[in-house]
This record gives sequence, structure tokens and C-alpha cells, in this order.
Amino acid sequence: MATISSLGVGSNLDLSTLLTNLQTAESQPLVDLQNRQTSFTSKLSAYGTLSSALGVLKTAADNLSDPALFQGWSVNVGSTGVLTASAGSTASAGSYSVNVTQLAQSQSLVSAGQASATTAIGSGTITIDFGTISGGTLDSATGKYTGATFTADASRTAASITIGSTNNTLEGIRDAINSANAGVTASIVNDGSGTPNRLVLASSKTGEASSMRISVTGDTALQNLLGNDPAGTQNLQQTVAAQNAKLTVNGIAVTSATNTVSEAVQGMTMNLAGVGTTSVVAQPNTSSVQAAVSNFVNAYNQLQSTASTLTAYDASTKTGAALMGDSTLLALQVRIRQALTTPQAGGTNDMKVLSEVGVSFEKDGTLSLDTTKLSKALSSNLAGVSNLFASASGSTTGYGKQLSALIDNVTSTGGLLQAATDGVSTTIKQLGDQYDAMKLRVDDTVARYRTQFTQLDVMISSMNNTMTYLKQQFAAMSGTSSSS
Repeated sequence: MATISSLGVGSNLDLSTLLTNLQTAESQPLVDLQNRQTSFTSKLSAYGTLSSALGVLKTAADNLSDPALFQGWSVNVGSTGVLTASAGSTASAGSYSVNVTQLAQSQSLVSAGQASATTAIGSGTITIDFGTISGGTLDSATGKYTGATFTADASRTAASITIGSTNNTLEGIRDAINSANAGVTASIVNDGSGTPNRLVLASSKTGEASSMRISVTGDTALQNLLGNDPAGTQNLQQTVAAQNAKLTVNGIAVTSATNTVSEAVQGMTMNLAGVGTTSVVAQPNTSSVQAAVSNFVNAYNQLQSTASTLTAYDASTKTGAALMGDSTLLALQVRIRQALTTPQAGGTNDMKVLSEVGVSFEKDGTLSLDTTKLSKALSSNLAGVSNLFASASGSTTGYGKQLSALIDNVTSTGGLLQAATDGVSTTIKQLGDQYDAMKLRVDDTVARYRTQFTQLDVMISSMNNTMTYLKQQFAAMSGTSSSS
């Protein structure tokens, strides 16, 4: 059987073009399926864009639904060199004059100098307890007390540290104390003298009740180095006395074991930094609430803008956006607007509608914010504004909580938007399966046409060859007859 290198060569017919036209006609349903897939894919993408815009609005609603947002306080301090301050939810507005006369500090004791920090001193047990030194006098030159008493702090357990042959040098004693976590930090200072190495013990806590009493049992050398009883024998020199912070708040005396003074003013924490007088003014931090309301309005308007883009109609191309006329988007817009226009139950002094805080709907469906009205509402009725957006735990009232719950509902599994998204995804998959099945049928049909055209080409080519042969034979026969 003759072979054909190119379709139509044997028959001299344009079979290739005919086959292409047939293939185009057979593939038209595939084009229709592709167009539908593209349309639904655009719709799925549009739902994703809509979901993102809803997520931004939910974040803004969640912020407004948090009661802590409305319980924030700002504290202005006249001199941060004296103190800094912060206030919690139990604070109240007020102005205070604070005079810091003394900062809290921890006690520091120094041993006599040693020629070497690595020479063995002695073994035994060091016991450190904490308490308050009272009475007597302190010699500032020697750093030792005369006639004082020591009252142990019953709330703190004394720490015992064993010194043996492996740690009986100055360095070993330092490391043993630090490893014991006894509430004391030990270090070695070189003072440059003939016996320069001095062990420094500093209490880890500030305050008068963190003064140290150190008793030693064992070798005399170890006792002579570290034994220190403020009411008795003192072998250490006190270089820094343990003391409380002292201050007055509006003339009322306050003491604190640390420089972090909590609840001297209810709900306020002051961090003392230096001696001096400063003003402290506490007031509600309404700026964060204003920012949260503004973010909410912007997020809502962005959702409206997104919806407008997704439903737009282009008159010049006579085409609509992916969600033009989409019932899911329309239903979402209606539900959100209904949620924001339904008055809150509220109490007697509570606000009921958004317009009371300066948030109003415009004719185009967007929200506007009157910042002056909002500021006035925050200054006159902060609790009412709080209840308008954020209800107490366990309650379902408050625009912030309600809108957040609504968005959760429509975007969660089985929700309005999620159901629509899942439906479109299913349709896209079904169209893909239909396309694959139809593509196989089209390919089979075109292959059958190709086979038939090839057979036709071969047959006509063979007939043409036969015709040519016969013509040659007839011509030859005519030539032979003439010559005779």
C-alpha cells in the first residue's frame, strides 16, 4: 500500500485544511467549557478578595470588642528623671504630686583583702539569712554597726553553703555562693593594694529587710573572712546599706522595698529613677479608642469599595465584573448593614446607636466619622462607648462582638460565603472533568477523520497512478499502430 508523507499530497486535495476546520468545529464545546471555567475561576478569585476584605473588617471589629481597649490609661509624668509610671484597669483619673526622697537599694558587704584569689583559706559552712538592721549607729568610715539589732525576715529561709577542699579559695567561695542561688551575688574586686583581692557580696533584693547576716562554722580563717552579724562580730565592711524607697504622694508618706512602687495610687505602678519632685497625671487613654473606631470605619468602607469593584459593569466593553448580580455578596452586604443599624439594648446611660459616637451611614452606603463627636462621647461617657462596642464577657451585645460573630458565621464551614466558595470550586472541578472527557472524544473523532482522509488520499493517489499507467499504455499502443 502506498504511503502518504503529507495529507493531501496523494489526492492533490486540501485535506489538511479540511481536517483543521473539522477539528475546530468539533472543539467548539471545549472552548465553551474553557470559557465557563474561566468565568467560575474569576468568581472564585473574587470570593477570595471579598473574604480578605471581610477579614480586615473582622480584625477591626475584634479590636473594638475587647473591653480592655476602653480600660487603658495614659500617665503623663512631669520629670521622667524622677519616675515613670503606668496605670491599669483599676486606675482612676487624677493628678498627683510625688516627692521621692530616697531610692531603694540592696546591701553590699566587702571582705578584707587577700593576697591571692587562688590560695586555700579554710573549710566550713556559710549560712546567710536576711532581715532588718535597726537601732545603734553606723560608722561610715569602717562600715560597721555599734549597738544595732538584727531581726530576721521570717518569710525567707536561710541558705547554707558548704566550703570544702575543692572550693576553699576566694574564687571557689565566690563560685559556691553564686551557685547556691542564695539571694546573694558574689564577685571579686581588685583594689590595687598589697592584698588586693576582696570578696564583694551584694543582696539580690533591695529594701531594709534584705540586710545580710552571715554565720560561719568551721575553720577560723573562713570565719574571720566572712562571719558578719550586724548585732555582733562584723568581719565585713558595709559599703552600701540596704534601704527602702521613700516618697510622698500628695503629702502622704509611702515606703517600698523596691523602686517599683505598685498601688501607692490605686491601679498605678511607679518606677522610681531618682530623687526629686514631679507631677503625675492619670487619664483615660481615649486616643487608642479613637484610632480603633477610625480603623473600623476605614475597614468597612474598604469592604464597600471592594464590593463595588467586584460588581461593576463596564459599558464600553459591555462586560460585568465577576460578582455582578451575585446573590451571596448582596446578602452579605444586607446582613452587615442590618447588624450595624440595629440598636443595642444597653442600659440607662449606655449608647444605643453608632451615630451617638459620630459614626453615620452616607447615601452611597459608606460610613463617615465625626471625630469631634467621638471625642466628646469618650470624654463624657467612656463606659457608654465601651458598652456600645464591647460587652462584658459572656454577653452577645456590642457592635464589635456582633459583627465579628457575623463574619465568623459567614466565612466558617457551612457559612454563606464558604458555601458559595465551595460550590464554585465544585463546579470548576466538574467542568474540568467534563473538559477532559470531551477532549478525549474530540481527539478520537479527529483521529478517525485523519485516518479516513489518509485512506482517501492513498486511494485517490493509487487511482491517479493507475490512470497515468493506462494513459501511457494507450499512448504506446497508438504509437505502435501508426508505425505499422
